[in-house]
This record gives sequence, structure tokens and C-alpha cells, in this order.
Amino acid sequence: MTFKITRRTESKLPSIDFNQLRFGDTFSDHQFEQKYKSGEWFQGEIKPYGPIQLDPALSVLHYGQAVFEGMKAFRYKNGKINIFRIDKHYDRFVRSCERMNIPVISAEVFGESIKQLVDIDRKFVPEDKFKSLYLRPFIFAADEFLGVRAAQNYRYLVIAGPVGNYYAEGIKPVRLTTFPQYVRAVKGGVGDAKVPGNYGATMKANNEAMSAGYAQVLWLDAFEHKYVEEVGTSNIFFLIEDTLITPPLEGTILPGVTRDSVIHIAKSWGINVQEKKISIDEVFQAHSKGHLKEIFATGTAAVVSPVGFIHHDGNNLDLKQDSMGPLSQKLYDTITGIHHGEVEDPDNWCTLI
Repeated sequence: MTFKITRRTESKLPSIDFNQLRFGDTFSDHQFEQKYKSGEWFQGEIKPYGPIQLDPALSVLHYGQAVFEGMKAFRYKNGKINIFRIDKHYDRFVRSCERMNIPVISAEVFGESIKQLVDIDRKFVPEDKFKSLYLRPFIFAADEFLGVRAAQNYRYLVIAGPVGNYYAEGIKPVRLTTFPQYVRAVKGGVGDAKVPGNYGATMKANNEAMSAGYAQVLWLDAFEHKYVEEVGTSNIFFLIEDTLITPPLEGTILPGVTRDSVIHIAKSWGINVQEKKISIDEVFQAHSKGHLKEIFATGTAAVVSPVGFIHHDGNNLDLKQDSMGPLSQKLYDTITGIHHGEVEDPDNWCTLI
């Protein structure tokens, strides 16, 4: 697929300190953009990264009709670059667009826009195994119109940037707290779509959690306020005795790509994996009986993040761990090994360029 390409004349690369990367504040030289108008997508363009002009009446600014994805590219063996599970991310992108009544781009455009952008900016993929090039495809309503309706014009963009660890703690166990007075999503809503509003609605609770010394909120269900759903930016897993448990996909949590990877890998190892509802009380009871072995969160940004402490309703659950547990460590090593070509990729999750 051919896109118009305009290259940046002077690279930002020399100004980037790859030893001091944070998450989400450094960007590569180029971006991809494609516009939708009068019922069709026009030719896409790769051009220098920079501001985009927006009208004050742009519909996305007022009604939030937008979808995004979060993906990563990794430095692979033999000098190649690996874009991880691009097909799975596209599938979720399509489902999110359909839920938001946004016209879907083709798999070819999605794939090629990302691959060609990464190829042009491949020098921005860090050499360090614990860092990566974060990829953010997104699409938004672009009508200059204040009426409440699905837009007729859209813009699809892809931006990229080298990143370090998502959490300041790195891969050390994080602390979580519940906030039953707040809810993240309800069935029939957009909790299982990757849309900006899902994240904006969590900001107040997240800020309160961080002010109290926690890394994230552990969200409970919207009606009974007792069933565990997900962490602010990740899915959640509990290893209870020899069973790995994670909440089911029932329309209120995001179907994480790393979640899917963990389930697939764990099952291939013969681990009993159950996708089922689990209450916060069950988690605390399992801990009190000595049956709770590990808790960890999964997501593209952090990959596998151990959880060492949960606060709920005045009670504390402390695993007294200062590092990953054996299973979460093995999963982390396996997934990051696949990322970098150090571990076999039997399911063809890697797209190499």
C-alpha cells in the first residue's frame, strides 16, 4: 500500500536521552494521518510529527466520539523490529469503532500505517530490553458542528514514541485500593471499548488513590460493588492455590491483548485458568487462609505488574512481597522474551520489519 511520505529534515533523535525515558512524553519524528469524508477514506500520509489544526467546534471535543489503541514495537534479534500482536489489536480497534459508530478502516490500512511508520522511525526503538516504542493509533470525529449526532468526517492518526516503565515502581509490586463509591463501567455501556471517556471517568478516583499512596484503583462492579473487574489501566489475575483466576469478559472490562496472551501461555503450561467472577471478599478470604499465592495486573504498557497490597473497606491485604512471584515472573520473562526474539513464538504473534 502506497502512502504519501514527507520526511522530517532534521531528526529529534540526538536530543533524546534513552537512559532517562519515561512513559508517554517523548515522540518520534513522524506521524501518520488519513481523513474520512463523504463516505470514504482518502489517501494516508506519513509526515513530520507535529501539532494538528482543530476547529473549536470539532465534534470530538464536545461529545467524545473517539477510539484509540495502545501497542508496542520492540528491538528484535538480528536487527529486526517486532510489532507485537498487531492483528489482535486491530480486532479490538474494529470492535471499539463499531461501538462508537465510527467508520472502520481496513486491516491493510491499519497494518501498513503502523508498519511503515515504525520502519521510517525504527531508530527510535530502544536497544534496552525493558524499553520499547509505544504506538498509539487513534481515530476521532472531525465535524465542525455542535449538534449531537454521529460525525460525518473523521481523522485517523498514528503516533509513536520511545518509552520506559509505565509505573515509577518499575516491576516492583504495586499498591491498589478499591473505591466502591465510584464505578468505571456498566453492562451495555462502553467499558469493553478502548475509548477516551473510560479513562477520563477514572481520573478523580485515580488521583485520590495516588494521593493516598496507591498506584491505581482496583475497580469493582457497578451494582453490588463487590466483584473485582480490572485495575485502572490493566486486567487483573489472582493465583489461588494452583488456579489462575481473572474476571470474565462480560461487557464491563477491556479485553486486554496481554490478558489474552497470559491466558494462552498459562494454559499451554497446563495451568488451570478460570475466567470467572470473583468478589473482593473471596480474595481477602483466600489470603487469610494462605491460599492466595500471587496477584498481578497485565497490560500493553506495563506487560505484567505484580500487586503486593490491596486496601478495601478499611482492611488491608499484604502479600509481603518485594518482587514478582514465580508465575508472574515466568510469564513476564516469556512475553518479553517473545517480544525480543529470545523465546519461541509458536503462535505467530510477532510482525517483523
